[in-house]
Amino acid sequence: MSLKMEFVERASKAGAQIAPLCREFGISRETGHKWLRRFRELGYDGLEDRSRRPKTTPLAKAEDVVLALLRAREAHPSWGPKKLVIVLRRTLGDQAPSRATAARILERFGKVRQRRRSKKVSIVDRAPEVTATEPNEVWTVDFKGWWTTADGSRCEPLTVRDALSRFVLASKRMAGTRMLAVRLEFQRLFRTYGIPVVIQCDNGVPFICPQARGGLTQLSAWWVSLGIRVVRSRPACPQDNGGHERMHRDLRADVQEGRGASPRAAQRALDRWRQEFNHVRPHEALGGQVPADVYRPGKRGCLAALPIAYPPGWIARRAYGASGRICIDRVEYRLGRAVSGHVVGLQPLGELLHRVWLYQHDLGTLQLAPPTATVDGACEHFLQAPGRTKKRRGAGGEEARRAHVAP
Repeated sequence: MSLKMEFVERASKAGAQIAPLCREFGISRETGHKWLRRFRELGYDGLEDRSRRPKTTPLAKAEDVVLALLRAREAHPSWGPKKLVIVLRRTLGDQAPSRATAARILERFGKVRQRRRSKKVSIVDRAPEVTATEPNEVWTVDFKGWWTTADGSRCEPLTVRDALSRFVLASKRMAGTRMLAVRLEFQRLFRTYGIPVVIQCDNGVPFICPQARGGLTQLSAWWVSLGIRVVRSRPACPQDNGGHERMHRDLRADVQEGRGASPRAAQRALDRWRQEFNHVRPHEALGGQVPADVYRPGKRGCLAALPIAYPPGWIARRAYGASGRICIDRVEYRLGRAVSGHVVGLQPLGELLHRVWLYQHDLGTLQLAPPTATVDGACEHFLQAPGRTKKRRGAGGEEARRAHVAP
C-alpha cells in the first residue's frame, strides 16, 4: 500500500512524468495509469488490493444443480449429457446446465466412460495389383456420394463398372448402403451379365469391414463363395480405383447437379446418363469406341456357392450362428458374422497355430486350445510332482508314527 501511495503522490504533482516513475518503481505504464485512475476516482481507498475473482463464472453451477445432474446420471448410467439435460430442464427450468457444461461436470466427477476404439483386424497397406485382360473379368464397385432430391429424399447411387471396357453395369439409386438391397442388385447383375473373376472395392460398407477377419462382410463373403476374388483399395486412397472415381466425376456433373424433383426422377436421370455413357460417348482409352462396342457379358451366371474341398490335413468346419462359431475338440471359436453358414478351412502352421481360409480368401491365423487329453496329462503330471508326493508321504509317515506310539 505504501508503494502505491508514494507513486500516486509523486505522479500527481504538476509536471510529473509517468514513464520514468514507472521505471523507477518497477511497474508497467498500464499499472501506473491504473493506480492513478483509481486514486482520482476513489482516493486512497481505490489503492486497496481488489479480488481477482471474476464477476461471473458461467462454467460454475450451483451445488444443487450439480447434485441433480449426478443423481440423474446414477439413475440412468447409459444416458449421455444431452438426454440428462433434457430431463433436468423439466424440474430446474432455466437453471439447468447446458449440454457442454453437463459433459464437463460428468467428466470432472469421473462419470464418463471412455469408449474403446475398435481395433482394425484387416488392413491393406499396398496398392492393389489387378489388371483386366478381357471384358467382364474385373468389376469395380462403389457408392457415389449421396445427395438429396428436391423433395428431400436421399439419393445414393450404387455404381458398378467393367474395368476393361468402361461399361457401366449399374447406376442404381439407393436410399442407403444396407447390405440386403445391395445384394439384391448384385443378384440381378450376375444373372444379367454373368459373374466376374474379380471385384474391386474400397473399404466402405457394405463391401468391407476392417474390424472383421479378412475384412469380409456378409456381402463380400457371398462374393467369395461364388468364386470371386475381392480386391480392396487402401484406406483414404481413391487413386487406387481411379477409373471409377473419374466416372463418378462425370456422373456428378451430368446428374447430381440437376438433383431431380423426386427419387423416381433421379433414377430416370441416372438411366439416361448410363445409356449415353455406354452407347453414345466415345472414350479415348478405347480408341474412340463406346463401351458397348467392347463389352461382352460373361457366361457363368449360377448363383449357387461353389463346392469346396480343402487339402488333406486341413480342418474343415461350417460356421454357424450370428458370431460365426466353429467347434473343434469341444471348444468354440468365433470367426465373425460374415462367414456364418460357410465352410472354412484351417491350414496347420504349427502344433496349434492354424491359418483360416474361406475358399481362397485368407482370414488370418487362429490359435487353437490344447486338446483335452494334453490338458489332462499336464494336470496328472502336476499332481504327481515330487514335491507333492513327498508331502503326501510325509503326512502318511506322521499318521504311521502316531499309530505306532499310540497306547
